[in-house]
Amino acid sequence: MAEKGEERDGVNLTNLDQELYEGAGATKRDLIDYLDVMSDRILPVLRDRPLSVIRLLRGQDQFMQKNLPKYTPDWVPRTEVWAEASHRQVTYGLCNDRRTLLWFGNQRALEYHPALMVAGDLHPTHLIMDLDPPEGGAFSLAVGAARLVRQALADAGMSGAVKTSGSKGVHVFVPLDGKAAVEDVAAATRAVAARAERIDPELATTAFIRDDRHGKVFLDATRSGGATVVAAYSPRIRPGVRVSFPLAWDELDAVTPADFTIHTAPALLADRDVWAAEMPPPQALDPGLVEEGHTIPVARVQAMHEGKRRARAKRQAADES
Repeated sequence: MAEKGEERDGVNLTNLDQELYEGAGATKRDLIDYLDVMSDRILPVLRDRPLSVIRLLRGQDQFMQKNLPKYTPDWVPRTEVWAEASHRQVTYGLCNDRRTLLWFGNQRALEYHPALMVAGDLHPTHLIMDLDPPEGGAFSLAVGAARLVRQALADAGMSGAVKTSGSKGVHVFVPLDGKAAVEDVAAATRAVAARAERIDPELATTAFIRDDRHGKVFLDATRSGGATVVAAYSPRIRPGVRVSFPLAWDELDAVTPADFTIHTAPALLADRDVWAAEMPPPQALDPGLVEEGHTIPVARVQAMHEGKRRARAKRQAADES
């Protein structure tokens, strides 16, 4: 029989005084309270999008959940998506209301990673760049790379909004008009990254293989198609339970990712929805970006072939020595 705890919006909330994880500095109650007070801002970025969550059950390792568990209440909205990689239908939750958000929180879902498309539509709603500083590198390096991306976008007549990733880096989201195909958005993303790299190749790189980055910021152009990106305002499983926090472009130099946690974010926002306020209107994908991007190899595929080539060369060198 399920433990009887507090109830909110018809959801029985249990084990609220348990610490979320070592180093969290927060309990499950803190998580639920954060999701509740932020629901008006979180729900718009999750609504109607197939949702993957990262859960962290007590005494276990974190894991990403795509398929809803069999015990999911009937009232949780859902959608079926064919997974080409595993050749099966996956039943994703749709977090469209406060009750569902609280239910996910009670399941110890700490991170919220919505799809880049809404259910039933194969057109991406955003072009996304994920910018990570090198190992041990300062957040300011990712900020500098984000400005390169902003310049590359501006040169193509486009604009985006920026948020901390909640980890070490920065995400740039460019809202689209919903007319571009997945392949064209992916191509345009590669072109934006390539153009940003050309602006300052000493700071940023598109090299997918880590050993080829040489201490530069990685311009990750792979967040497209079936990928997910952590939502604005989502908690992260990081020390202090950081939050992926939206900012105005001119605020980037004055902050660090650690400034934004489930304890601090609500007060910093007050009654504002910065993500909604800073997001430009949806825009058409620049044809020049699409054309250039289709000439750039897909990073993962290119890296796979390069890895095999290097392995062969290594074996050959060993045989000859």
